Amino acid sequence: QVLLLESGGGLVQSGGSLRLSCVASGGDFFSSNAMGWYRQAPGKERELVALMTSGGDPTYGESVKGRFTISRDKAKNAVYLQMNSLEFEDTAVYYCNAKRKTTQHMKVLMYDYWGQGTQVTVSS
Repeated sequence: QVLLLESGGGLVQSGGSLRLSCVASGGDFFSSNAMGWYRQAPGKERELVALMTSGGDPTYGESVKGRFTISRDKAKNAVYLQMNSLEFEDTAVYYCNAKRKTTQHMKVLMYDYWGQGTQVTVSS
């Protein structure tokens, strides 16, 4: 059973920083696939925050570029998100994500695994 366990959310003032952590277990595919973070604010769709490939290449959502940094520890099946210069608009539930790419009958299949989410609240 795949389990993604997040930690590090909380309440912070605008301009402050937080660091989110996620540790994955229950699978042997994490180190060879992408892992990252998404978020969902009330009344909005879930959106990409940051994703890092197994090779270490990051992708960031436009609104967090220059402020957030993603990193991974493949040996620990962990992914981290350093969030600096937080803004009120960053308030959301942040979800850890692990992707799994497999091939079955010559078809490429993609799966997404999610953590339970951690609340980040930025006061203005």
